[in-house]
Amino acid sequence: MATVAELAAMQRARDLAVSVVLADGPNPRVGCVILDSGGRVVGEGAHHGAGTPHAEVVALAAAGVNARGGTAVVSLEPCHHTGRTGPCSEALLAAGIHRVVYGQTDPHALAAGGSQALRAAGVDVEGEVDSDLAADLNRAWTFAVTQGRPFVTVKMAATLDGRVAAVDGTSRWITGEEARRDVHRLRSECDAVLVGTGTVVLDDPALTVRDAPVPLGGQPLRVVVGRRDIPEGARLRDEGALTLHLRTHDVRAVMTALSERDIRHVLVEGGPTLIAAFLDAGLVDEVVWYVAPALLGAGAPALSDLGINTIDHVLRLRDVRVVQIGGDARISGRVG
Repeated sequence: MATVAELAAMQRARDLAVSVVLADGPNPRVGCVILDSGGRVVGEGAHHGAGTPHAEVVALAAAGVNARGGTAVVSLEPCHHTGRTGPCSEALLAAGIHRVVYGQTDPHALAAGGSQALRAAGVDVEGEVDSDLAADLNRAWTFAVTQGRPFVTVKMAATLDGRVAAVDGTSRWITGEEARRDVHRLRSECDAVLVGTGTVVLDDPALTVRDAPVPLGGQPLRVVVGRRDIPEGARLRDEGALTLHLRTHDVRAVMTALSERDIRHVLVEGGPTLIAAFLDAGLVDEVVWYVAPALLGAGAPALSDLGINTIDHVLRLRDVRVVQIGGDARISGRVG
């Protein structure tokens, strides 16, 4: 059973993991704390994204010789895989770590196996300590590596009567500044932001993170779905971020293309037809809906027809949260 010092170190490891502004990308968020043989903190570290040293390696470097005979407390099971960096299991063994306590078991088929390797080498290993809290650090990443496709969040901003634009096509701004800033925070947590060509033509969005810290890995990939060309002079043609144009209406093909690029978390920002296509295909995992206390009475609807003809087939969200953002409300929940 984990000691009081180890449980405190696990909380610190989670805090270290979330302190890094890192989008849900190819690599998970991980924090690590090294305790010496007397239970004192002698090293800390966090992972800063693909290609950088893993949290265990950073913490071991900070601990130096004080790590020998000590305990490594890490939010995710140490990897046993050689990629851009070496296996953390071998780094822990080389440092003379006596005990390893970890939170979430690594769900990635290629990287898993660290705990078995450490046990086989004589290290005392205890896993699944506060595993639910540890797993919450990487919910989208975990989903993607276990389900074989990116985690999909749909975002929409609409009036109280479900309109995203007035009859004359004007839509800026339905929600207030605070809600728009919150959308930038949401973008910063994803590694791809996706819209249809209709949204590009009508709204000319930039789809970049501006009113929130930009993730260490850079701006999220901007993805455009549809067969129409991106207009010359569109902001998506600038150098603010990379843009990928997928000339298809097949949302499953879109998911395949993004999976092949190691995209873990996609934010779908519109429009209504594209969002309906994702919902109809069962490819939406979370909805984040900003509601402005305003009424239009007519204009473009927030969502196209889903073919639902009876209340018995209504699509309901679960784990719903309602938060006031400035003068607007944010309603979020899981699908399915």
